[in-house]
Amino acid sequence: MKLSTKGRYAVTAMMDLAINDRNGPVTLAEISSCQGISLSYLEQLFAKLRKVGLVEGVRGPGGGYRLGKPVDKVTIAEIILAVDESIDSTQCQGTEDCHAGDRCMTHQLWEDLSFRLYEFLNGITLSDFIKRPEVKRVSVDQGSTSNHINKMFQPVTGSH
Repeated sequence: MKLSTKGRYAVTAMMDLAINDRNGPVTLAEISSCQGISLSYLEQLFAKLRKVGLVEGVRGPGGGYRLGKPVDKVTIAEIILAVDESIDSTQCQGTEDCHAGDRCMTHQLWEDLSFRLYEFLNGITLSDFIKRPEVKRVSVDQGSTSNHINKMFQPVTGSH
């Protein structure tokens, strides 16, 4: 299993949203700016995330996106699966025709790995992850959306 940028970006964007959700809706432009993810790519990802109820759009002034479920109910596995990423490590995507139409001798190993990987990712919620000290530190260092907004509204000092 190789996690593509689609899955990585979806998890990163959802983490940014989870960190900043308490401040109100977050725009994709803010996430794009803070996380270095293309706005058009975020739009594609959030369309898929919205379709399964992981995010909700908020219209109007001050609009953007917010979590569609409580932060402690959104798992990393849900996010990855929502954007059409596979957590399947088998060569045949589980069809058992990986060796000239038959099941290969290592199929069960890769199937077991897929199951354990899914269990691992499904056991981690956004809430669990954003509480980690290293995540908080990186969030501040990278200028998460709330830090970015705060910097935008700081008074300018100096002479004009």
